[in-house]
Amino acid sequence: MISERIEALRQQMKQRGISIYIVPTSDFHESEYVGDYFKARRYITGFTGSAGTAVITMEDAGLWTDGRYFIQAENQLKDTPVTLFKMAEEGVPTVKEYVRKHLEEGGCLGFDGRVINSKAGEEYEAIAKEKKARLYVSEDLVDIIWTERPALPAEPAFLLGKEYTGESTRDKLKRLREKMAAEKATVHILTSLYDIAWLLNVRGGDIDHVPVILSFMMMTEDGCCWYVNQDVLSEELRIYLKINGIQTKGYNHIYQDVEALEAGEVALVDKAVVNFRILNNLKPEIKVIDKENPTVLMKAVKNEVELANTRKAHIKDGVAFTKFMYWLKKNIGKEQITEISASDYLKERRKEQEHFLDLSFDTISAYGPNAAMMHYSATEESNATLQPEGFLLVDSGGHYLEGTTDITRTLALGKLTNEEKRHFTAVCRANLNLADAKFLHGCRGINLDILARGPLWDLGIDYKCGTGHGVGHILNVHEGPNGIRWRIVPERNDSCVLEEGMVTTDEPGVYLEGKYGIRTENELICRKGEKNEYGQFMYFENITFAPIDLDAILPEEMSGAERKRLNDYHKAVYDTLAPYMTEQEELWLKEYTRAV
Repeated sequence: MISERIEALRQQMKQRGISIYIVPTSDFHESEYVGDYFKARRYITGFTGSAGTAVITMEDAGLWTDGRYFIQAENQLKDTPVTLFKMAEEGVPTVKEYVRKHLEEGGCLGFDGRVINSKAGEEYEAIAKEKKARLYVSEDLVDIIWTERPALPAEPAFLLGKEYTGESTRDKLKRLREKMAAEKATVHILTSLYDIAWLLNVRGGDIDHVPVILSFMMMTEDGCCWYVNQDVLSEELRIYLKINGIQTKGYNHIYQDVEALEAGEVALVDKAVVNFRILNNLKPEIKVIDKENPTVLMKAVKNEVELANTRKAHIKDGVAFTKFMYWLKKNIGKEQITEISASDYLKERRKEQEHFLDLSFDTISAYGPNAAMMHYSATEESNATLQPEGFLLVDSGGHYLEGTTDITRTLALGKLTNEEKRHFTAVCRANLNLADAKFLHGCRGINLDILARGPLWDLGIDYKCGTGHGVGHILNVHEGPNGIRWRIVPERNDSCVLEEGMVTTDEPGVYLEGKYGIRTENELICRKGEKNEYGQFMYFENITFAPIDLDAILPEEMSGAERKRLNDYHKAVYDTLAPYMTEQEELWLKEYTRAV
């Protein structure tokens, strides 16, 4: 099937004289996750992970993805003509290096200009010029061969009240215009779905588990236009938009309006997000200021209303997860439980919580060797039956009206080896050490990563992903510009200075192919501590409450300070969650949060 699709694409390439065609994992907005309509890379390669780029030539087909997906991609590409290129591994070319090497003189490089960001588009344009080649970006070739392509989503949009957002749209627009004025920009083209939703205090359902609305926005010094499918707007929302001075036009009208901008305008454009076709539609005389959207930092620094609500969301989520953990511990080996049925049970516990909206991502419920795949997703074919031995890794979260959660726990289902316990304990130590960090303002995640990675590096092992990511507020569960990793990855945009009010995950892990995976994840709020002659000190406030499985802990592997951190954390878990538990659950919780 994949072979036939690739051959059909090559026929379209041949008709247009295209020698290389690029199919990224992207929509028209550079979103991390995309709706079914935009899963062209999945369609053409068969790889289902959330990140990757396909490159098709007349002879070869390649897929580039990162360390989270190496094992999954190897399995899914096994019987296809697609070669896996493991990103950031020694000797593996980047997509652009591969394209530069394989694009022949006078050839043609093609891609849909709407699904490649402007920065990448300009880099490909430069490669084409080097090779005296053409660039073909006006057509989506996959759309021609994808006869049963899903329709573009059009889910209803809804308003979030100020009691949840803490700031009105009017005030957010005012702040954004001040940023525009500081840059001397007369127009700002905004295409990030998360930023638009945050700015307008609206949410939707156009991407699974990401409550956003497919749309574009263009702001001027005194006007604002939202390009959106008019069918998703309720009368209440139309009135709200009018009150806030926001005009609406059709979703695709952005391309015409950009083309019509006058030559004297100064456009603030984040080329890493705005798609290549929009940039190409600007008149050459228009001055472009290429800078990160001001809203990225604005929305990452949560206000006190958002933080207070987020804490409430995490208590609800902790209750749901702890009830799930109690059920699993009590029933493993007594009834048949699978990865999927465990995941379903957890979802039901979340749905019981007031103001639950949706899961914040597809739950990762991975037993034994499946958990070595960081972003494993159980299917009916892979769905493992849990046994009273080994580990179940559960990475999950929810959207509530109050906020978004992301938690991972690795649960001992029965007998464990000493190696499993030793690795679990190292991950626990790593998580608690980072959460206990005290640091000067000006530090970035890259400065703190060693606190988490150190206990694992001491064992001569590593995990091929970051240690933590920012979390959106009823938006994408992964949010820049804050993050924690040991090296800068430019395309991740997660290495900013950590500011008070930012929410970041803390999730070290161990992943041994063919054996097991371990991850422990909490969320942390960055807070200001003491200020003295050395500067402003910062610390983290933990907001995730659920037991770390003591059945897998080796206390003798922990220092006295580390044991105290675990005991203090578990006391906070018990004090926070006990009032919401039944009598039996509370007794169990007391045992699973005991001091070690």
